[in-house]
Amino acid sequence: MSEPDLFVVCKNCSSEVSPYVTECPYCGQRVRKRAPKIERGRGAENGGRRRRVRAPRLSPLRRGEIPGIAAETKPYATGALILISLAVTIVLATGRVDQLDAGGIFAPLGNEYWRLITTPFVYDTGGPFYIFVVLVATAVFGTLVERRFGSVVAVLVFLLAGAGGAYLAVELNDFPVLGGSAGALGLLAAWFVDDRLAARRGSDRGNDLIGVAAFAAVLLLLPFADTQGSVYAGLGGAAIGSVIGAVISPFRP
Repeated sequence: MSEPDLFVVCKNCSSEVSPYVTECPYCGQRVRKRAPKIERGRGAENGGRRRRVRAPRLSPLRRGEIPGIAAETKPYATGALILISLAVTIVLATGRVDQLDAGGIFAPLGNEYWRLITTPFVYDTGGPFYIFVVLVATAVFGTLVERRFGSVVAVLVFLLAGAGGAYLAVELNDFPVLGGSAGALGLLAAWFVDDRLAARRGSDRGNDLIGVAAFAAVLLLLPFADTQGSVYAGLGGAAIGSVIGAVISPFRP
């Protein structure tokens, strides 16, 4: 199909005028009977139907697209840790079960080493501030660790740090040993060590470390305000979390 002329010449005044007019704008002389048709593209040639263009959709986040963040996942494991703690707390609040029966540690373990796993979920219901701070810290840093390393790692860090910290407190005869402050500090330390190692590898994520330091300070000082926690358990949990963070950090960019 031939393309329309760029202009036509009026036979009366010899002016160059648009090919899409029928009369010369300068002298009024008719230059053609009708203007040529305007091409509408290939869509018009193929039946005149316009194809609907769908709005672009973002693909799922892939590992490595945002430094420090794994593929999009929901923190189900961290939520489960919090729900277990809340469920045990509600049962204890009924008064039908006490902290010892629920798995808390109040004396040397003897052969009851299973209490090292259960005591991070057992709280004294008379200390709501302690419970609130520990669960918030667990939620924040558990989510960060889980999004970066997965659900299994987040749970293992919490349990190993909680159990290891409790064991240290038992060996030092610092009783009672209740709550998940050691597990929360383990998650915090694992995330912090990984963040700093990533920065040394050249992947500075620009995280606010002042808030992390504030969380750590509050968790470590909690036992001075509420005796259900143990300073030694918190320090032990932080140490275990740091070691785990150093071990797993090279597996993520």
